[in-house]
Amino acid sequence: MKPVVPVPVFLDAVKSSTRYAPVAPVTIILQRRKHTTAKRQIHSSQVGGSQSAILPSIQTVTTTGQVHPPGTSSRTTLKRNETSCLSTLPLSQVLRTYLITAISSSPALLGASSSILRHMLDSKSLLFSLERNPIARAILLETFFKQFCVGPDPADVRKICQELREQGYAGVILEYALEVLKDAEGNEVEDVATWKKGMLDSVSMAQEGDFVAMKWSGMGPAALRLCAAQKTPSKIMDEAMHAVCKAAAAKDLALLPSAEETWNLDGYHSWTIKLQREYNRKGRGVIYNTYQCYLHQTPVHLARHLDFARRENFTHCAKLVRGAYLSSEPRELIQPSIEATHAAYNGIMAALIERKYNDVLRPFDSSFPTTAWPETNVMLATHNAETVNLAQSLRKSQSASSTPHTPLVFAQLQGMADEVSMSLIASNKGDSEKEQSERVFKATNWGTMEQCLNYLLRRAAENKDAASRTAGTRRAMGSEIWRRSMASVGLA
Repeated sequence: MKPVVPVPVFLDAVKSSTRYAPVAPVTIILQRRKHTTAKRQIHSSQVGGSQSAILPSIQTVTTTGQVHPPGTSSRTTLKRNETSCLSTLPLSQVLRTYLITAISSSPALLGASSSILRHMLDSKSLLFSLERNPIARAILLETFFKQFCVGPDPADVRKICQELREQGYAGVILEYALEVLKDAEGNEVEDVATWKKGMLDSVSMAQEGDFVAMKWSGMGPAALRLCAAQKTPSKIMDEAMHAVCKAAAAKDLALLPSAEETWNLDGYHSWTIKLQREYNRKGRGVIYNTYQCYLHQTPVHLARHLDFARRENFTHCAKLVRGAYLSSEPRELIQPSIEATHAAYNGIMAALIERKYNDVLRPFDSSFPTTAWPETNVMLATHNAETVNLAQSLRKSQSASSTPHTPLVFAQLQGMADEVSMSLIASNKGDSEKEQSERVFKATNWGTMEQCLNYLLRRAAENKDAASRTAGTRRAMGSEIWRRSMASVGLA
């Protein structure tokens, strides 16, 4: 089996398009983005590079479809915190992020970078060989690799994860950089053994309270086929899944299986819910289920799963993303616009935080009181500052009430949206209760440079039209570089 890097269904990876009429009364100006076709068809999802941009003038969407004028948007809270919170980042990280976002926003520079990465993957030339050319290896290591990955060596992984914690993150979301080609034949025994070892190694390197991300399809083509047919895992798959779940539970970690495309999504949910029934007991949340809010079917699926949890008395853990397969899913299955996706995400998020159904997330069984709500844990995996602000506003409105609070965490990808992450961390400081309920995590991949190269190629491909998506990060890092420069000569 030829390994490639997984790109987890982790964040809001919905690309905007002006082709579809908005259905929510919001004003969002977005550029048309061209869908790109990867050189290889990989069964993996797109991630944060195609996130919704952090737009300073965007109107905040409420769960009822109302909007706040730009002048009253809570985006200003993040902007006020950006300069002070970025001061805790190492200078090398600030400079590298500014460089990467500058490259991603330039079609010429991004195209050149993508071409070099692709040659490193396919070429036998000494010039591009990572094994034989130490200069090429060093350049990749100090730029794209360090920006998005943590390395192959367990000691290096633990060191970088500890550095993230020292920056204020509650922990990390660790994922092994290995997946299968969609059309590979595979060997079930070898594929499952490789997946199991990678997952157990991830659990071993993670610390208590961390997360480990994965994909069931990472067990190989046989797992893909079973998921698509909505059949149960094979015996060796089932044994591997339970071994990973038991190891995570013993270490007090949580597992984040990434969602799949709709052609095998029902199988994914079935496998995940089965494990939630077994391991999410007595208030523990070991297994999360991922929900892609750009799909029309998501509110119904989530409502059904919440109903399962309520009836069967297990904790339902939900990770919300906007979506990851926009270029390959049938158009009719997806929300008609990015605005509609924002409204769906924010509506579902509000229902989970407030522990009550609304116009977006409706009860699956209307015969039960709408106040009947199961134990729920929520991860908001997003780079969208407006969504983050709305979540914080909802939490603030709950602070004076005696209603139970849904355990809530935020997550962003390593190397992206640091200004959002650090602003969240800064806003939590000084409030111990808030730190416990609204922790912030960084998601990162680990593996060899060769394994991670496909991941880096996907990063580059997703940023083909990245000016609007990386502008906020680039400006924030530029301001921080200027601030430090002025401070160095006593002018800050």
